Amino acid sequence: MIAQIWQWLTAPEQWSGSRGIPTRLLEHLGFSALSLLLAAAIAIPVGLWVGHTGRGRSVVTIANAARAVPSLGLLFAVAMFVGPRITSNLAFVIPSVVVLVLLAIPPLLSGADAGVRSVDPAVRDAAYGMGMTGREVLWRVELPCALPLLLSGVRAATLQVIATATIAAAVSLGGLGRYLIDGLAVSDYAQMAGGAILVAALALALDGLLALAQRLLVSPGLATRPSQRRHGKFPRARGVAGGRGRVLAPAALTTHGRDLT
Repeated sequence: MIAQIWQWLTAPEQWSGSRGIPTRLLEHLGFSALSLLLAAAIAIPVGLWVGHTGRGRSVVTIANAARAVPSLGLLFAVAMFVGPRITSNLAFVIPSVVVLVLLAIPPLLSGADAGVRSVDPAVRDAAYGMGMTGREVLWRVELPCALPLLLSGVRAATLQVIATATIAAAVSLGGLGRYLIDGLAVSDYAQMAGGAILVAALALALDGLLALAQRLLVSPGLATRPSQRRHGKFPRARGVAGGRGRVLAPAALTTHGRDLT
């Protein structure tokens, strides 16, 4: 069986044409990226607002409860509602994108809300004491401090969307899910297994890229473990005035080069 899967993955015809792996991969990435962008445009601002103001926590609770809705059942329900009203190819695209957006919103919303709520109250009070407005505190203090949890929500949403996008093939949309649906229709198990491997490889590759981006974007002071921060063990500066032994100020207490302590 392994030899058959390898033969299917390496066959020249699988890497060319409108049904080849590159085309299916681009289709999969296309509607997954569209869904994630739409979900982020909705969930992240709402999550930041909820975490900053402390109001509307029920929105986060309802969104998390919505994760229990079966993805395939929701896809068919939206397709049955939208399909008869649209005659173009959008009849296949819209249901899939709607379902993927609904699946991506809960982790993005929870990550943004939890990230802002995790900010040390002393840091927030120091920012207000400097004369910052509520909006300045949110964008210049809370958002940078919320990045670790916010980006964790982005990673979770990306994995969920990439994995769930395979079911979009059930309503005649493209993507890597076509290999699973088409392989099942003709009992081609090598094709099904090959499609599943491609989806898993894509999810792992994107998660690795997002993990690298998170490491680059998050301040070293926020990346340290809570126990290290409590005991004053922060990363040491390298290549700055004072040489190697100089201790950096905690990133949670600085913003745009201004020390909040």
